[in-house]
Amino acid sequence: MTDNRQVVVVTGGTRGVGAGIARGFLATGAHVVICARKPPERPVEVPGATAEFRPADLRDAEAAHALITGVAADHGRLDVLVNNAGGTPFGLLAEATAARQTKIVQLNLLVPLYASLAAHEVMSRQEAGGAVIMIGSVSGTRPSPGSGAYGAAKAGLANLARTMAVEWAPHVRVNTVVLGLVRTESTHLHYGDEEGVAAVARTIPLGRLADPADAADACVFLASAAARYISGAALQVDGGGERPAFLDAATVNH
Repeated sequence: MTDNRQVVVVTGGTRGVGAGIARGFLATGAHVVICARKPPERPVEVPGATAEFRPADLRDAEAAHALITGVAADHGRLDVLVNNAGGTPFGLLAEATAARQTKIVQLNLLVPLYASLAAHEVMSRQEAGGAVIMIGSVSGTRPSPGSGAYGAAKAGLANLARTMAVEWAPHVRVNTVVLGLVRTESTHLHYGDEEGVAAVARTIPLGRLADPADAADACVFLASAAARYISGAALQVDGGGERPAFLDAATVNH
């Protein structure tokens, strides 16, 4: 009996936003493969379905290729790749070593490139093609103090996605989900206690931080037939953006 479920790979899918995206696809009935250097502390699952975990250090281009082609070989195809793996600690540019900045750029720009190249190799041979989704950040669209290398990498990732969308059409669609501030298990490291989180939330027009499920919904849409004519797009998932600081500094009521 042929298994017609979507086959989806979510990099960095063991926790946080990645785990939320994996759960979103699981809920649609897809077969989801998550990867990271270490297994998740608890299974990434929804009622009736659990993501398959495969260990991989995607900073190694050969390891990225082996992971993607291995999934396709074992499951007969690869329909969706979500390039979620990434992140950065807070650190001012002048206070971090060049080696540290290099690692941040590698994780947030080169790792998605490695995985996408492997996915294209598979998807371009499939009659149904496939979809690649980059997880971007508002840090790549504005100044990003405290995460400069990360912001630069995310800006590069958005440009890379647009180029891939042109070069790889029509078989492979490539889009970016541009995330704003997201509430995860690591939120306190960036914003402090609940009072700090609430204060940050008040700066967002929709009045709250994103939930990983918000990212998941965007990814599921972009991977679906409903988005069949969408490629090269950057979908803002940021709650309306950030209120300009000058409005709060001005003496006139807005």
